[in-house]
Amino acid sequence: MASSTAQTPAVRKAAAAQQATLDELVGIASRQAGDQLPEIAGRMAAALLDMTTAGPDPQQAGHRIRAGNLLKDNAYAFVHLASTGIERALRKEAARLAPASRPAALPAQPLVLSLVPLEEMDNQLAFAAISRPFDLQHAERLASLGARLGVLLGRELVRAGHNPFRPEVFLRALEEAWREFEPDEAAHALVVPLLRSGIVFDFGPLLEALNDRLKPARAGGDERFAKTDDSASARAARARRDAAVSQQLRRLFGAAESSPVADLDVPMIPDLPQGSGGWRPSTASGFAAVPGVVAASVAASVAASAAAGGVMACARPATPEQGVALQAAAMPAPLIDMLDRLAAGAPAAAAPAPAPVTGGARAHEVSYLPRLKQSLPQGSLSRGDETTIDLLSRIFETVLLDDSLPQETRELIAFLQVPVLKAALRDRSFFFEESHPARRMLDLLASRGWEQAESRDDPVYRAMRRGVDKVRSEAAPDDCVVAFAAAVADLEASIAEREMAEQAAIAGPIAQATRQERQFAAQRSARQAVSARLAGEQVVALVGTFLEQRWTPVLTLAYTIEDSKPGAVDNATRAMDDLIWSVKPKATQEQRKALISRLPALLTTLNKWLDAVRWQDAERLQFFAELAECHAAIVRAPIDLSPERQLELAVEAAQQDAMRRIALEQEQVRAAEAAAVRDPVTASLATLERGMRVEFTGATGVRKVKLAWISPLRTLFIFSGAGRQEAFSLPAERLAEAFRSGSIRVLAPEGVVGRVLGEAVARGAQNDAGPAAARS
Repeated sequence: MASSTAQTPAVRKAAAAQQATLDELVGIASRQAGDQLPEIAGRMAAALLDMTTAGPDPQQAGHRIRAGNLLKDNAYAFVHLASTGIERALRKEAARLAPASRPAALPAQPLVLSLVPLEEMDNQLAFAAISRPFDLQHAERLASLGARLGVLLGRELVRAGHNPFRPEVFLRALEEAWREFEPDEAAHALVVPLLRSGIVFDFGPLLEALNDRLKPARAGGDERFAKTDDSASARAARARRDAAVSQQLRRLFGAAESSPVADLDVPMIPDLPQGSGGWRPSTASGFAAVPGVVAASVAASVAASAAAGGVMACARPATPEQGVALQAAAMPAPLIDMLDRLAAGAPAAAAPAPAPVTGGARAHEVSYLPRLKQSLPQGSLSRGDETTIDLLSRIFETVLLDDSLPQETRELIAFLQVPVLKAALRDRSFFFEESHPARRMLDLLASRGWEQAESRDDPVYRAMRRGVDKVRSEAAPDDCVVAFAAAVADLEASIAEREMAEQAAIAGPIAQATRQERQFAAQRSARQAVSARLAGEQVVALVGTFLEQRWTPVLTLAYTIEDSKPGAVDNATRAMDDLIWSVKPKATQEQRKALISRLPALLTTLNKWLDAVRWQDAERLQFFAELAECHAAIVRAPIDLSPERQLELAVEAAQQDAMRRIALEQEQVRAAEAAAVRDPVTASLATLERGMRVEFTGATGVRKVKLAWISPLRTLFIFSGAGRQEAFSLPAERLAEAFRSGSIRVLAPEGVVGRVLGEAVARGAQNDAGPAAARS
């Protein structure tokens, strides 16, 4: 009967990911083993040529000498054969674990039984005995690798006999490479006694590398001072949005300049969203859409303007009465030329200043550009110039109606309407590039002017005034752009000086907060590291109590000094792991010898760290006395088990420890994933960046502040107030409460120009979608 095993796309994708990881593991193991092969070949050759172990048989001695010289003179060839054979063997073993892709339906196959040849059985038993010491020596690493492979493949555990990276696979490949390398069959058996520790592979680094690759990201308690920060992703999202807006605007001006009757991507519509600091519907008729038909002559308009008294130098706008004097039909001419002609016919000193900007002002009373457009003859503007003046009208109206800006700052911005218009007409990158001098100047005035100056003698406010005066004094459009660049440089220098002074004023609180946060992070990491070991290991009570009470302060110190003394955390963590290993039962003589050889260095490291944390009382002496008794009992315990049983017990204990450790890692991964799915308030808190403007609403009214500093772990936020207001700090918990209660409002991080242009593009996209939906 046919059975369907069709795989869904999700299953195939998961299987492909598993296969890719297995291939990567094979590559890691092959490289690790290949790096050791040249030295292994040298040790094998030296062992073959050592006649002290040759025995009394002269024929056997001759075989050893010839084989040793052959290997010594042709080590490269042997290394090539061995490395190729190891990779081939690993891929073959890994293929048995990989999820196989079967056809959708296959007929059932009869079960075929076959006998294993006696020679193959003897060979398996021989290699089981050869690899047993390596299996015992690396039982914990092999068990951890088997458990991690099980997690990768969705199984409980990959047993030792099915682990593709068990020592037996490497030893068999090495023996087969020798048989292929040595032409004398009588010398083939010479390699078997050489497959022992000290001559062939050191599997420790190899298995560690494989385990490290399979460890979940940021599992365990050894995280450094990592912070939960979504500001980078928020900046990336803004960059993508700005790029999309820039692309839309490029298409807009490209269409507008290529055809006077082309459809615009951003329609000239006045009904953008309302709100303080945002676009409001204008009552000025200048915002009405103007047909894109270019009419006839502008000469009469210029003449009428001159007769009416003229308008505008580079930055001096005309009054509505002067604008209304522009009558009659117009011939095609760029707006920049019209502005130049009008400026040439008007005395600069006679140009009146903009009307004062007050809180109750209406759009057409504070924004000059709509009135300028209205005063020009209908049809005298190209579509590109019309788009430019309408977008700039929206930008200036947004700023000039923003009640959060001081009146002095809004008055300065009002003087920039015509200079910015000329700069944008001369270089349309104003709408595409945030670094455009005119755009940068406008954004700086809108953002920095939001901070209420102490007085008109404030250095930043004086720099603002100098910049505006410099821009207004230039008559030519190209000179305006240069003046904007100089003004921006001067203003940015003043802002930098203020920020340096602000940072110096809060240097003390920052230093104290950083020390406290680092200490807290060190304590947390130390507790997590100890808890992970105690949860994943079977630790005797003596050592478990010691780790919780005495080694946690040691790890805290190590985490604290890690930056100044790199490697401190690894050293203290390794000492903890070695201590846990030292009190585990040792079922073989090799393990007991390893314990005896490692004890002096372990005790020295423990005592150095305990001296560093000043634990000097009698309890310390009592601990080391009991630890010495524990070690002595382990070494003296009788060994009455067969080698097979010793290996079985060691592997079983290692597997249990590995399963507990991997389960703990998976639990931590799930907890991290659950923490990543945060509520909107926490997500908003994580996107805060230094320099953002914030409004707090309380019983005393609205307080405007700037986010001056964020601690490395984002547990403390310091805000600086405008003017003479003192800086204050808020912990993350208090700030989250403010978000939930709605008493805090974060203003848009991007500049006012980019924000308004983004709103215009979004509104244009909505309007384009409406007619399309109606047509469909």
